[in-house]
Amino acid sequence: MATVAHNLGGVDPTYPEQAEQHREKVRAFLAEHLPPGWRGIGALEPEEARRWAQEWRQVLYDNGLLAASWPSAYGGGGLSALEQVVLAEEFARAGVPTGGPNDSFGIQMVGNTLLRWGTEEQKKYFLPRILSGEHRWCQGYSEPNAGSDLANLGTRAVLDGDEWVINGQKIWTSAAHLANWIFVLTRTDPDAPKHKGITFLLVPMDQPGVTVRPIRMISGMSDFNETFFTDARTSKDNIVGGAGNGWAVAMTLLGYERGEAAATTPILFRRELDRLMDLARETGKSVDPLVRQRLASCYAKVELMRFLGLRTLSRFVAGEAPGPEGSIFKLFWSEYHRVVTELAVDIIGVEATTPSGRWPLSAFSTDDAGAPNESASWVGTFYNARAGTIYAGTSQVQRNILGEMVLGLPKEPAGPRGSWRESQQATH
Repeated sequence: MATVAHNLGGVDPTYPEQAEQHREKVRAFLAEHLPPGWRGIGALEPEEARRWAQEWRQVLYDNGLLAASWPSAYGGGGLSALEQVVLAEEFARAGVPTGGPNDSFGIQMVGNTLLRWGTEEQKKYFLPRILSGEHRWCQGYSEPNAGSDLANLGTRAVLDGDEWVINGQKIWTSAAHLANWIFVLTRTDPDAPKHKGITFLLVPMDQPGVTVRPIRMISGMSDFNETFFTDARTSKDNIVGGAGNGWAVAMTLLGYERGEAAATTPILFRRELDRLMDLARETGKSVDPLVRQRLASCYAKVELMRFLGLRTLSRFVAGEAPGPEGSIFKLFWSEYHRVVTELAVDIIGVEATTPSGRWPLSAFSTDDAGAPNESASWVGTFYNARAGTIYAGTSQVQRNILGEMVLGLPKEPAGPRGSWRESQQATH
């Protein structure tokens, strides 16, 4: 059996025997390399957690598990799709990361994209440096003047001899302050239709033409940034997929995160909900009928999320390309997280106005496994949940995709047609 199957007699999925054998190997690896009494990275203090995460990344690198899906010829684990799912599940349950803070961009996104679109020379140069940690990546997609219309981007790249010269601005550049390379969507032909004049470039950030400015969030963290390009340069060989084909490359990249997310997201949200139920008991709010009703509603949504994830996983394991129906999963979890974190703040009560304890280690999704049940952890996660409905595609965009591409509803009125340059002239 090649896919994850549903056990119709219960609520748990059934995996093939080979997957369960691999699960035992993963559990043995974790038992060997995690310290006694391990409760998850969230149980560590922030500085200790950062230090441990670096050491853990090296352990994964040494054991060929840092890029589990990559072919072994490029330093990866060579795991099957189903083995990758099992690995992601067990790591999530153990409360350990699958890599460092920039590896989702370096390994999961641009690395996988290079395996699909890159030249052999690009693979041989970039992939080993991604794994070693010499190259730390971030993503240059969103722009302040393009809104949710990514195809309307205006960052320009002009070929000057053997180099591309880049001018423009990107925003919400996650982890850019930690990166030394960025993959950038640029407009190389302003006279072509919006989707046709875009090119995907790999750009070094350690140069005078690149400036990164942190964006301070409501939580006080600065994981997002603005990135400015002023005559920044990159080699003409650092183009992926060919000039004008950047949109297709970009869509490939966006699809690579869904397999692992479908495996881990329901696990993380269930662990978070269990922690919230403990908090309700500790504060005495669990006897409140309204709180109990809201907790029950959140439980039902987490279970629905699990089955939505299983549907995505079945297609991922079967080798199907991600389709527009994947927007269901993203829309569901991000809207759910706003609801459950609002409940958490209501359970905490007035203390939420002056939270105490450790803040979340990350600005994304849930707090890490093992996090203390302290008010600052919940309030920080409440703040972060608002961003979840924006990053990786806003809820409004997800609804448009589902309405038009899945349900077949009429499209919204189109904007100005023609080239990108003509559309800019029409709007000014």
